Amino acid sequence: QVHLVESGGGLVQPGGSLRLSCAASGNIFFMYAMGWHRQAPGKERELVAVINRGGITKYTDSVKGQFTISSDNAKNTVYLQMNNLKPEDTAVYYCHAGATMTRYDYWGQGTQVTVSS
Repeated sequence: QVHLVESGGGLVQPGGSLRLSCAASGNIFFMYAMGWHRQAPGKERELVAVINRGGITKYTDSVKGQFTISSDNAKNTVYLQMNNLKPEDTAVYYCHAGATMTRYDYWGQGTQVTVSS
């Protein structure tokens, strides 16, 4: 079992920045990739970004150039730096971990990000 704990969400004005963190613990030796999804009200959950142990990253088109995913393998932690935030970025952001970059075997509890003036 893998336990994921997110932090860093909150309320921010348009144009502002936030950094989300997700710390993994438990049976993590098989985890090859970690990343973030988000789910806005009334919408389906969507993949935002993912990173593997080698540092290879993938982003959904809508956040390229705006969000940056990074990781600290020694701390089993993944980060999502979000810049120039827009109201449409408002969502619950979920951390995931998986055995491949396209598997989402474990999920965090989610952290709310609200972009509003």
